[in-house]
Amino acid sequence: MMNNNILAIFTIATDNLPDNFQEIIKHEQEVISAWKADGLIEHLFLRPTRNGAVIVFKDVDEARAKELMESLPLYEFVQSVEYFPLMKQF
Repeated sequence: MMNNNILAIFTIATDNLPDNFQEIIKHEQEVISAWKADGLIEHLFLRPTRNGAVIVFKDVDEARAKELMESLPLYEFVQSVEYFPLMKQF
């Protein structure tokens, strides 16, 4: 077990969202729920500005975190993503 986490902070471009944005959000929530059930996510925080989120991936490396992020329904609207490796202190 790696005991390493990846923090992903993403921002979406909110200036040109499609009419079906609420459907996309619903699909996004389903994907995130499945990841939580699979143990891939330790935490998810929505940003108060409602233009992004912070995800703490659990026991995945940065390459896998990027792969997961790129599979998100909202990814096509992502303006920026930053990844930060974290190590748990015991």
